[in-house]
Amino acid sequence: MTVKLAPSILSADFAHLADAVHQAGAAGADWIHVDVMDGHFVPNITIGVPVVKSLRMATTLPLDVHLMIERPERFIEAFASAGADVITVHQEATVHLHRTVQHIRSLDRRAGVAINPATPVSMLEDIVPYLDLVLVMSVNPGFGGQAFIPTAPSRIEAVRTMLDRLGRNDVEVEVDGGVSPDTAPSVVRAGASVLVAGAAVFNPRASVAENVAALRSSMVGMGVG
Repeated sequence: MTVKLAPSILSADFAHLADAVHQAGAAGADWIHVDVMDGHFVPNITIGVPVVKSLRMATTLPLDVHLMIERPERFIEAFASAGADVITVHQEATVHLHRTVQHIRSLDRRAGVAINPATPVSMLEDIVPYLDLVLVMSVNPGFGGQAFIPTAPSRIEAVRTMLDRLGRNDVEVEVDGGVSPDTAPSVVRAGASVLVAGAAVFNPRASVAENVAALRSSMVGMGVG
């Protein structure tokens, strides 16, 4: 199995985002994860469409845009136009989830749906046929640097089992929150194929390249690419 690393710029220095993205790319990151928060769906406010547009000019890596906002359907076209490659909305944030997912795909973007730690995995079953990605939150969304919730691997495994049962083993399973060299092996074993890492990549204890290498090294011997 190939496991992608998607450094989250939520933990980067916002005054030097382009530099942070360049460092992540040079270190071997596969995607760049962009957390968009509105202060309503989650208790934090981060960045919006103009920053995504600027990041698009700074990197050729896929931009993985995670909309932690209420009624995300209002902004799908704007983020697609800004350069998002993957657009993920929360199952809990929109009444018309199917319509929103179909809108994302109509714009030639990959569509993802995220679930919070207390949302039953079964809530995804009817939308799975239309998805490119499922994002399992392993912290409560809103802030970077939170501790990994220990039940996350069992939820990832349940998602992967559901996808296989429904004949959708092509769908990526992404995990976001508390991913580090200590927790990465357990989520990969559970079936995660995209790891979002913020504080584990962008921190002052080591360089971005060293931190990415440490994440990769933690999965050596697990049969991942």
